[in-house]
Amino acid sequence: MTVSARLRAARGLVTAFAATSAAHLGAIATGATVLQNATKPALMPLLAAHSLASAERAPKLLAPALLASGAGDVLLQLGGDTAFLAGMGSFAAAHVAYVTMFAGQGAFTDRRRTLLVAAGYAAAWAAMISQLWPDLGGLQIPVAVYSLLLASTAVSSAGLGLATGIGGGLFLLSDSLIAVRLAGWKLLPGHNVLVMATYIAAQYLLARGALRAEEARAEPQAADGADAARLGAPA
Repeated sequence: MTVSARLRAARGLVTAFAATSAAHLGAIATGATVLQNATKPALMPLLAAHSLASAERAPKLLAPALLASGAGDVLLQLGGDTAFLAGMGSFAAAHVAYVTMFAGQGAFTDRRRTLLVAAGYAAAWAAMISQLWPDLGGLQIPVAVYSLLLASTAVSSAGLGLATGIGGGLFLLSDSLIAVRLAGWKLLPGHNVLVMATYIAAQYLLARGALRAEEARAEPQAADGADAARLGAPA
């Protein structure tokens, strides 16, 4: 596939992702259950396909992170405790992939900033868990462990820049809203729309940040190769 064809495909896929996202959020707002169930499984595969098409060299763990999230979306739709725990496991795998990928892209290079961000998210995690703990019942341990992975994604994403860090923070917010629902707390108007809107935005920002970080890493390597070629040395 030529570069122009690949970029046209990437534009078509991101348009499809945006349209599917809008349809899904509209379906939640209007209570159109069939449309909700039809659009949700398509969200992350579309974003993964767009990410692969938009870059010559996408990070190896980006598509697995998005597809594991997509599997989690499907499992959570099924309902029931077993499917919920399996879905949480799928999302946990996605967060492991994100943290590993971001670390490889240099997210923890600035140690002082990493420690400050980690301290902030650790305080937020402790406050959230302490408040929700009494009302989570048998989900106390799974939610606590999963939320630590979620916070790790938020911390690592902040090392790649503001937009990517916002993506990590939105992911944490989205799943915190789910935890509030699990605890049986009173929900805000439009709660379910807010959960999915923050989740969709989070995944898009994380994917875009990972792609940009990979491009930034590739540029010095390409420059070194060009210099070596000019000098007649092996690249």
